[in-house]
This record gives sequence, C-alpha cells and structure tokens, in this order.
Amino acid sequence: MAVETDAFTGGIAPGGLRTKNDIRILLCYLLSSVGAPIRRDDIIRIMQENSLCNYFEVTEALSDLIQKGAIQRDPQEEPLLTAGPMAREIAEQLTGTIPLSVRDKAVSAALNLLAQAKREKENRVEIKKTGMGYMVTCHVSGGDIELMQFSLYAPDLYQARLIKHQFHSDPECVYRILLAAVTGNSDLAEDSIRRMNLHKR
Repeated sequence: MAVETDAFTGGIAPGGLRTKNDIRILLCYLLSSVGAPIRRDDIIRIMQENSLCNYFEVTEALSDLIQKGAIQRDPQEEPLLTAGPMAREIAEQLTGTIPLSVRDKAVSAALNLLAQAKREKENRVEIKKTGMGYMVTCHVSGGDIELMQFSLYAPDLYQARLIKHQFHSDPECVYRILLAAVTGNSDLAEDSIRRMNLHKR
C-alpha cells in the first residue's frame, strides 16, 4: 500500500520523511532528545546532510513550530532553538510514528555537532596574518586551566584553516602526541597514533 505524502520529496533518501506532520514531529523529538539549544541552520543542515527531509519542508516546519510556540528561540541568541513544553509533549506522544532509524540518525548527528561545537569553544584556535603567511595558535584546554599552547606557520589561508580543522577534530589526541614527543614516552606515542588512525576511519 502506497504511503500518502503531502511534502516535497526532492533529495530524500529511502526511509526519509514524506509528510509535513512527520517532519514537525521529528523536529520536536530532535530538540527534546538533545536537551540543548541548537542553531536553526544546524538543524536544517542535519536534515539535509542525512537526506531525512526536503530543505523547503524543514524550513517551513521550523517556522510553523516557532510561530506556534512549540519550538522557542533563545532570547540571548536568537538563532538558537530549544524545545518548549508543547514540543516535548508532541515528542512524547507521537514519536512512535517516526521510524527508529530516522530518529537515531537525527539525534546522533545533532549530538556529534554539539560535541564538535563544545570542542571548538573549549580549544581555541587563532589565525593571524603575518608578512610571510599565517600563524596558527592552538590552545588545548584542561577545563579550568590551559594545558598547552603552540603555534604553527602556514604559508596560506587554506593551510591555516586545514590546521584549525584537523586540530579541532581531536584536540586531546594532538595534546597526547605532543606530550609523548617531548617526554620521550614511546608507549603514549604509539597509543596516540593508534587512536588517531581509528579516528580517521
């Protein structure tokens, strides 16, 4: 039996959402499950990159839910969205209508995105232009203290941004490798390189 659809389906993978109501429910579930503010553009990106629903349908659903008060804007930083009481109620009562695989994929992507944002906030990277190129300074945070700070030269902005991206992918691993190098700890070096290789897979 064919499933009735009322939403645009361009760019949607098999198993993706094809009704406006399902899209609204997933958005409520996503924000309720994560329990943290998420940028509006990042929500759209999650849906797009995982081919869960059509771009235009996501933007329309978000606007509708915000207008109704189900999803609320952060008063301090408007692009950030959180689940209101209505969204949590919708998620609790209607989530079963959304396939588990879709729910898991959306929440996993959101948690990864939030973890990445946390790493970037705690482990700062500064890119400064010099007469010869760019100087990239990376800060490794240990919570209340700064564990390490180091600077690398990059001949152009592309390489400077590449250093920043690679550092932010796993600041702890970078710290462990540098610590192993300066302390001569070969066991720590081997373990850190093994971890780095697993991270790349």
